[in-house]
Amino acid sequence: MGCSAMYKYIQTKEDNGLAWIILNRPEIYNAFNDEMMEEIAQVLKTLEKEPGVKVIVFKGEGKAFASGADIESLKKMTPYDALFPKMQELYQQIYNFPKPTIAAINGYALGGGLELAISCDIRICAPNARFGLPECKLGVIPGAGGTQRLVRILGEAKVKELVFLGEFINAEQALNLGLVSAVVEKSELDQQVEQYAGQIMQRGPLALRLAKMAINLSEDISLNTGLFIENLAQSFIFGTEDKKEGVNAFLEKRLADFNGK
Repeated sequence: MGCSAMYKYIQTKEDNGLAWIILNRPEIYNAFNDEMMEEIAQVLKTLEKEPGVKVIVFKGEGKAFASGADIESLKKMTPYDALFPKMQELYQQIYNFPKPTIAAINGYALGGGLELAISCDIRICAPNARFGLPECKLGVIPGAGGTQRLVRILGEAKVKELVFLGEFINAEQALNLGLVSAVVEKSELDQQVEQYAGQIMQRGPLALRLAKMAINLSEDISLNTGLFIENLAQSFIFGTEDKKEGVNAFLEKRLADFNGK
């Protein structure tokens, strides 16, 4: 991707191992259309192959993180379209992305915007963040993880309340519920995200990848199966150069210089 790149509906930039994907439709609060989703999917495929990129951050331009699907797109959507949802496919791509992902949330994260945030590994927000799933007000339901992935974070009862009532929760409530990891001042949001990413980038990339895989799989498998996968991943890691470098760096009281091998 290089240092930076421009698309029609998103912006991207890359610096010192950190890649930013910036939703860029501020005039409609970064609502998603098909073209925006295709651009994000394309960028992710590129970033996955770039060894110099260690962490991905999603943020929104302007006053919102993302307000969900573009209403004009919803008006044109057919039952056949709904059976093959591009947004759900994209968010699965993000959820299973082999590198850590962070959502930097400013303002509204509604509907598909909230579902994008919960597809990321870590969420950090500004005090003005507002979260919600208002789809039932439009006569539809959350269709990109809101009825499934969010339940695993907030629990069934709270998600039913959010979906049925369509009300928003604020940043403090989101922190108390475990929806976000931290609430920081809006002016410091990017800086705090960079600090989080910087700490993550000091860890072994192979270890991060396998740990993320094992954690994600734990939602759908038995404990015994999960422990077996964990053992296999650990066994693989013990044969890597990263494991040797990590142990040596610890014993020598220095930062490890991992090469991802």
